[in-house]
Amino acid sequence: MSALSYTQRNPAQERRRVAFATIIGTTIEWYDFFIYANAAGLVFAKLFFEPAGSDIGILISFASIGLSFLFRPLGAFLAGHFGDKLGRRAMLVFTLILMGAATTLIGVLPTYETAGIIAPVLLLLLRILQGISAGGEWGGAVLMAVEHAPRGKRGLYGAFPQLGVPLGMLLASGVLALMSGVVSPGAAFVEWGWRIPFLLSFVLIIVGSVVRRSVDESPVFEEIAQKKQQTRVPIVELFRKHWLLVIIAALVFAGNNASGYMTTGGYILNYSTNPKGLAMDRTEVLLAVTASAVFWFISTLAAGILADSIGRKKTYLIGYASLIVTVFPLFWLINTGNVWAMVLGLAMLTVGLGLTYGPQAALYSELFPASVRFSGVAISYALGSILGGAFAPTIATALVQATGTTTSVSAYLLVVALVSTGAVLVIRERKGIDLGIENQAEQEVGGTIFDKRTHAPSRDGAVARA
Repeated sequence: MSALSYTQRNPAQERRRVAFATIIGTTIEWYDFFIYANAAGLVFAKLFFEPAGSDIGILISFASIGLSFLFRPLGAFLAGHFGDKLGRRAMLVFTLILMGAATTLIGVLPTYETAGIIAPVLLLLLRILQGISAGGEWGGAVLMAVEHAPRGKRGLYGAFPQLGVPLGMLLASGVLALMSGVVSPGAAFVEWGWRIPFLLSFVLIIVGSVVRRSVDESPVFEEIAQKKQQTRVPIVELFRKHWLLVIIAALVFAGNNASGYMTTGGYILNYSTNPKGLAMDRTEVLLAVTASAVFWFISTLAAGILADSIGRKKTYLIGYASLIVTVFPLFWLINTGNVWAMVLGLAMLTVGLGLTYGPQAALYSELFPASVRFSGVAISYALGSILGGAFAPTIATALVQATGTTTSVSAYLLVVALVSTGAVLVIRERKGIDLGIENQAEQEVGGTIFDKRTHAPSRDGAVARA
């Protein structure tokens, strides 16, 4: 039984349930992740790292964002191993609960003023748990979406879990803007208002867990389980046969992640609201970031549709071209200190972000063979996050402190985007390849231009043997 025949035998209602479950779950997961990043840019330097001084404190605060990325590969290794052996759905529920528990506990942490050094230590430990969860979450969500999808609509269905990132950012920045501007303005936000968005995660996690438990397991994994073809140690098999593909796939993602973490990583929030910088109104900037999440959502959804039409690779190249021409105007507009100019700059950025994020689920899923697919997509994503976004806010802050200008930040983002463009150029389009275990031999080769080519796209987008 192939993945395609499975989806044909199931009603469209089941596919919609899967799409809904993946988008709800990833939205909650990334809400939790971005709440931390935004709070790191706004209040954590003062509340947890104040003894280091304001400049060093913000560097440490941003570095704590990057710390979680270092543990994403661990989450990817664990979730990939068990996801390839035990199934995709179980990993989705586990990672969601882990992320929610860590986020809720951050909301009740004491600050340095009341608990001393134990406060930042506990904060960093909980951030590590967030990183482990995020590392395992993405692979399971995208495989559930893509492996349930009809062959010709994998780009669209794969975009649904991707939409959880802009939706999570919209929810996180929107809730923080509400707390900062209405519920707990001024000093109250620093004293207690920032905690409420973290505590809200407890409610969201209950909703997400119920939704995710309601969907069926991936048809591709069910096929693997029925035929008893699980790989004994998927990670070893992945790196033995596909180590180069993992590196290239990680580089494909790095440019998107570096640019994206200018907003999702809290850098622009801190840079624009810092009294030593632009000193813009905190609530207005949060609303600008919230608005940009709407544009990011639209461009990500459009990219999924476009990827089914013109292919994943072409969509990526258009997206990176957009990022390359945007990284300098972005900071030119932000440096005006005008909130509407900031909205325009962020909206321009999100075009490239969406076009280089929407097709990723379909691209990654079609690159790796069925028996190690969870491990492949999860580990590639985690490594790309480290290479791209992990320390992007810290690097940007250090560059501005060293050079006195955001031009250096734009140059840094340009270099990373060019590297990712090069990585896209060396992969092969595999749009429409059969994802089932019976097609494992064909999936094993041909992912990059360095492999012997064994596939050729047909006119309808399916992949035929050359």
